[in-house]
Amino acid sequence: MADALFHSPKTHGFVRVAAATPVSHPGDPRANGQEHVALIRQAGEQGVDLMVFPELSLSAYAIDDLHMQAALLDEVERQIAVAAEATAEADVVAVVGAPIRNGDALYNCAVVIGSGEVLGVVPKTYLPNYREYYEKRWFAPATARAEDVIALNGETVDFAPGLLFEAVNRPGFVFSVEICEDYWAPLPPSTRAALAGARILLNLSASNIVIGKADERAMLSASHSARTLSAYVFAASGWGESTTDLAWDGQATIHELGSKLAEGERFALDSHLTIADVDVDRIGLDRLRNGTFAECARNEGEPAAVVPFMARQDHEASELIRPLDRFPFVPDDAGRLDQDCYEAFNIQVQGLMRRMTATGAKSLVIGVSGGLDSTQALLVACRAFDRLDLPRTDILAFTMPAFATSDATKSNAWALMTALGVTGAEIDIRPAAEQMFKDIGHPYAEGQPVHDITFENVQAGLRTDYLFRLANQHRAFVLGTGDLSELALGWATYGVGDHMSHYNVNGGVAKTLIRHLIRWVAAGDLIGAGARDTLHAILNTEISPELVPAKDGVIQSTEGTVGPYALNDFFLFYISRFGLKPSKVAFLAHQAWGDAGAGDWPANTPEDEKVEYDLATIKAWLRKFLIRFFQTSQFKRSALPNGPKVVTGGSLSPRGDWRAPSDGNARVWLDELDANVPD
Repeated sequence: MADALFHSPKTHGFVRVAAATPVSHPGDPRANGQEHVALIRQAGEQGVDLMVFPELSLSAYAIDDLHMQAALLDEVERQIAVAAEATAEADVVAVVGAPIRNGDALYNCAVVIGSGEVLGVVPKTYLPNYREYYEKRWFAPATARAEDVIALNGETVDFAPGLLFEAVNRPGFVFSVEICEDYWAPLPPSTRAALAGARILLNLSASNIVIGKADERAMLSASHSARTLSAYVFAASGWGESTTDLAWDGQATIHELGSKLAEGERFALDSHLTIADVDVDRIGLDRLRNGTFAECARNEGEPAAVVPFMARQDHEASELIRPLDRFPFVPDDAGRLDQDCYEAFNIQVQGLMRRMTATGAKSLVIGVSGGLDSTQALLVACRAFDRLDLPRTDILAFTMPAFATSDATKSNAWALMTALGVTGAEIDIRPAAEQMFKDIGHPYAEGQPVHDITFENVQAGLRTDYLFRLANQHRAFVLGTGDLSELALGWATYGVGDHMSHYNVNGGVAKTLIRHLIRWVAAGDLIGAGARDTLHAILNTEISPELVPAKDGVIQSTEGTVGPYALNDFFLFYISRFGLKPSKVAFLAHQAWGDAGAGDWPANTPEDEKVEYDLATIKAWLRKFLIRFFQTSQFKRSALPNGPKVVTGGSLSPRGDWRAPSDGNARVWLDELDANVPD
């Protein structure tokens, strides 16, 4: 794949859509046509594939009985031809609103145009005739049509609600159209269209604005895109519509799978576009893994007429136009992050509380290293004991220094245990480790500085042995500390503390989220203010297993071995949650991390996480992730202890979201990466 192809969103299953908000000229189709042509050309220049205009956009909506005037209707049809010609020049598919005659009836229609011609016409199904609406005075509903074709400007085209428009040259680029009131109905036409295969749903609207209605529209668009596993593009009438009795705000929104991708300016005075890249590939993969959607399609779906068309095929390199969190487990929005931390922490706490009440346990044992994961687990334990009215002194916390333990982490561990009021103790495992080295004939016992994997795992294993035997002695259970990111990478010794425990509260929490959870706890009052300084000191400590002594003053670095957790969590999210191809994950990672200017970072980003990664670096770490995730680590995940799922798509438990063979291999993912990502 050439570099330009790789760097084009269209290569990776994205469709660029636009909600058009033209200045409206009531009863003047020619002026409206000029607004349409200008926006169609602008869309073409910005690489838009598909755009939607408001309801009755060529005539304007609020013109009442003028809709019944032959001269106006004739001019609307002429302007459809003019706009269609513009789509050929701009290489854009556009959906315009128009009153269209068929036989002796008039219909409120969405006219789909592209490549210089009319592709199809969709009449409005539900005509509001209450409060300020009188549409049945002028229009017939879709059910009143006598046939499923219509003659328009000398062309005979499909004429029906629920039509599917499918790009023959862009897999997954399938859309359908409904009009305003249609999606306020209990069963919108687009629901059946989605079940029939439409991945992008368009709404031409002339919904007038009153206080609170914009929120209601956004809620409907978000919830409908979530329920139908689709993208929903909404375009409402704006400035210029008649305000005889109503007002208009020109709301334009684009949602995908329940999330808002873009929102246009409301109450604007000029014509404009609201643009976003919709991921039809991801929508398809989400439907693929959602059995309920497929079953509903079989039970409730109906055959739909398909209108084929040719979509634009340019694959120019461009920036992705959509929100893209660098830390997908950590929302950029500060308010959402606070909510996520609240939910994540309480999920962990309640999971532990239930396990303690179910087992009748009154105490637990935990190893405290002074690192992130054991800190988070200890904070969860303290909160769980508080809520169960158990004394924190029954939390038996042990720090177990060994050959590479630094003074900083050891002092942080003690400061944390003291500040939290748990029962702290220290066990130096070096004598036991030296005895084991001697027993197994390891060179270290003979004074040789051999710091191999055995040297590391003797220490890790002894710590776990002590914790389990201490739990036996005190009739407690061992609280695990290993996090989701470590489990994904297999960065845990089989059967030891980061892997094995009686219950693990961190197994569903990614490393990047754990950092923010600790900050969130430090900023609040759940645990007490005494530990805040220590928590910040722990956050500022480099992540290290501290199993190998420092060399030339440089400590053993976890991220130097397995890669930056920021990238690994990014890879994990898109591969485990959506099943994206490695080349697309690399593309997204490069979009997120390749051009990270300081001004682009959200306010909650720590300074040490404000880094950039070029494509070569991303590809190299992604290769290592794929090998570790698909080939070398599943046998560890197949034997995980219980623990609560915390984030969507974030469980690697063999009893939960992720089930895979322990003896698999990564070849197909590595081949796809190497074939499609330039070096």
